[in-house]
Amino acid sequence: MEKAITVKELHVSYHGNEAVRDVSFSIEQGSMVGIIGPNGAGKSTLIKALLGLLPKDKGSVRFFGKDPEDMRKKIAYVPQRSNIDWTFPITVMDTVLIGTYPSLGLFKFPRKKEKALALECLRKVGLEDYRDRQIGELSGGQQQRVFLARALVQQPELLLLDEPFVGIDVASEETIVNILKELQQDGKTIVVVHHDLSKAKDYFDQLLLLNKELVKYGDVEAVLNQEVMSKAYANQLRFLQEAEVAL
Repeated sequence: MEKAITVKELHVSYHGNEAVRDVSFSIEQGSMVGIIGPNGAGKSTLIKALLGLLPKDKGSVRFFGKDPEDMRKKIAYVPQRSNIDWTFPITVMDTVLIGTYPSLGLFKFPRKKEKALALECLRKVGLEDYRDRQIGELSGGQQQRVFLARALVQQPELLLLDEPFVGIDVASEETIVNILKELQQDGKTIVVVHHDLSKAKDYFDQLLLLNKELVKYGDVEAVLNQEVMSKAYANQLRFLQEAEVAL
């Protein structure tokens, strides 16, 4: 099966500190992969480096065997909610329409076709009736669903999400997970930075355990065992206990 992501010997520094060290892995097309690890492990840095949002010290990244720049239109990204200015005066509909820009070309604006697609994506996440609201008026879960709709409107082959379930309600999390699983069934590749180990077995096919270096990448059961987890989490007993519950 074709590799959706291939990473070789990736090194990334952040604010002058080495955040990711000598990381190599490949993710098969159609996989649902969770990136886990302790705080400060470099999970978000890894995602941003894959997307070219942070410079690499060295190493290579390929999407579907091609340079990331060549696949830009087929890659969608949902950032952490904490990185977004929710006071910005933009409506829900206009936020989703931003996802159509990569396919429009220079100096072109969304038209009837793009607006219909954006509305369909809002309908998919259950927020069609909120299209004229300012984005900051929504709850955390609703905001996250809007940004998922923005990603969906790109019609991506690869979707990367950074901590999408932090600070959201149970119903929104369930909606998002169901949509991601539907995308996977359609052959799309999903990569999620994730923190709740107790749900990892239900959500993902494989886990990538990171602590600046790649500790383990493989099936969920192979990663979520105490011997492997202790290499990454050391004395963080709470995470080890969550891993045991997940198994």
